Amino acid sequence: MSVTTTTHLNFRGQARAALEHYADVFGGEVQAFTFAQGGSDRDRADGAVDDQVIWGAVQSPSGFSVMAFDVPPGRAYDPGTDALYVSVRGDDADEITRCFDGLAQGGTVRAALGPAGFSPHYGMVTDRFGVTWVLDVAVAY
Repeated sequence: MSVTTTTHLNFRGQARAALEHYADVFGGEVQAFTFAQGGSDRDRADGAVDDQVIWGAVQSPSGFSVMAFDVPPGRAYDPGTDALYVSVRGDDADEITRCFDGLAQGGTVRAALGPAGFSPHYGMVTDRFGVTWVLDVAVAY
């Protein structure tokens, strides 16, 4: 048996746009199913919007993977402040820079790419969807 983890992001009506953006930044294709395609009676009771995403994902050839969902209006949703960071680690500084620059478009750079005590190349950015990403070049410890 094999086990993997994938970051699952929750949005309020922005899941498809976020997945499309992440596919542009990291590569891969968007897979998305709407509430109309697979919603339950509970989702309908919570006011699910038919064309919003009940399950979506992007998986790139390089191994990047993320999932997303649109929380129906009848369910509580509070993205919080710094509730989570998505960490992207790689071994190529140019690739990390390209991804950082893509995520920064329309977002806010919180730490410019540069050397850090644990990595020769580290940066933090909150993208235009409110998701905070930390990117770095992995080194052997």
